[in-house]
Parts: sequence; structure tokens; C-alpha cells
Amino acid sequence: MQFKVSAKRNKYLAEWAGSKLGKNDEQRQNYVQEVIKADLEEAGDEDVFRKVKKDFENSAINIDDSEIRNQMSLALERAKKDFE
Repeated sequence: MQFKVSAKRNKYLAEWAGSKLGKNDEQRQNYVQEVIKADLEEAGDEDVFRKVKKDFENSAINIDDSEIRNQMSLALERAKKDFE
């Protein structure tokens, strides 16, 4: 169940980040897959955080680390509710 919650969290996070990055619907769906794959690199959430942070930096979009982490928390809570 934890894997499903994490994947859903990553989907919600990627949709938020993709929107901030100016991605269209198709690009956003591809980005969701990229973020989900990033989560498989190592245990924990830091791989996802680093991916999203790097993507913002590469696009010259200034988003504070705390905002990314807050969005990760909000996405996790939303994902947990989806499986209640």
C-alpha cells in the first residue's frame, strides 16, 4: 500500500511542479512518469525532492526548498486520503 501512496503523492507533486514549469497536459503526464521513476532511485523522498528542485533550477524558476517540501507533504496527505 505504501508504494501506491508514494506513487500517487508523486503524481500530485509532479502535476503541481509541471504546472509551475509551464508544461502542457501531455508534457505534464510525461513529467509525472519522470518523477515516479526518480522515486525508485533510492529509499526515501530525497530523490524526488532533488529531481523537482533541479528541474526548477534548470528552468530558472525560483521556488524555495520549503515550498517544495510543503507541496510534497500536501500531496502525501491527499494521496493517503485517496486510499482510505
